[in-house]
Amino acid sequence: MAEKNQDRVLTVAEALREAIVEEMERDKSVFCIGEDIGIPGGWGGAFTVTLGLEELFPDRIINTPISETAIFGAALGSAIIGMKPIADVQYGDFLFCAMDQIANQIPMMRYMSGGKIKVPLVIRAPVGASGRGPQHAHSMESWFINIPGIKVVCPSNAYDAKGLLKAAVRDENPVMIFEHKLLYGSKGARAEKGTIDASRYVPKEDYTVPIGKAEILKKGEDITILSTLIMVHRSLAVAEQLEKKGISCEVIDLRSLVPIDRECIFDSIKKTGKVTVVEECTGRGGWGAEVAAVIAETIPDYLVAPVKRISAFDTPVPFSPVMENYCIPSVERIKNGIEETIKY
Repeated sequence: MAEKNQDRVLTVAEALREAIVEEMERDKSVFCIGEDIGIPGGWGGAFTVTLGLEELFPDRIINTPISETAIFGAALGSAIIGMKPIADVQYGDFLFCAMDQIANQIPMMRYMSGGKIKVPLVIRAPVGASGRGPQHAHSMESWFINIPGIKVVCPSNAYDAKGLLKAAVRDENPVMIFEHKLLYGSKGARAEKGTIDASRYVPKEDYTVPIGKAEILKKGEDITILSTLIMVHRSLAVAEQLEKKGISCEVIDLRSLVPIDRECIFDSIKKTGKVTVVEECTGRGGWGAEVAAVIAETIPDYLVAPVKRISAFDTPVPFSPVMENYCIPSVERIKNGIEETIKY
């Protein structure tokens, strides 16, 4: 990377913060709402994304009581009347405290009004296991892909985080952004153990990442690997290991689960004939099961092996670090699963 670009390498947290600042400067109807997101001297939310923004936008960084129902109810009402809220939940697990608003109100309003009501609302939610125990550790993306009327995106790096958030703010429909705790790159008091470097060069110029477009991160010929968030990084690590053994993996970062990039997925599988889906959600009812079904229904003749799913086990995420690591797909488990499929 050229020396002149070094100052533009941002962490995911920094990239999200920059996206919020730019969108709030561009459009005065954009505001943030959530718990502890603008406390002077605070952390800037649970993972530093809104750090210092209360100084830049004192009237548009709104702290709330500990009530997810209030956060998303207020966000919905403001979106309906023309505002563009970015609603922050401290941990994705707490989304379930406001399921009526998120599942039964926010995604339904535009449909029920025949398109007359727009709901430009962004929901940001940290997910993933990080040593915090069952109520602060789950990946629940799969719950929300089942709700018609809401888009779901999952950035794995800083470039995509900024571009997808900006695209979400500009969308006229509600968008959920799931962000993995171990990818933020948060520093100081919010530094995470086990973090993965997801920082990237982020251009200063305005850009968006299209919602619904996957990205091929590594081209290959023998097998397709589909993943999101932290599992993208583990999949790439496995692909590098298998390359040394003569196995060529095509690694695809889906980036968006709703809508999903069928064309990219199908084109890759038509070339490789084999596919492994890697996710941190539980296997039962996971988004990987939906992707596997779509593949099997649409292009079965191109498959030379059954679709392999590698996921978290169907159990609450344990508090014990040893058991957490066992529960969540590791590099070794992913590698073993891919090798099993290759041998088929």
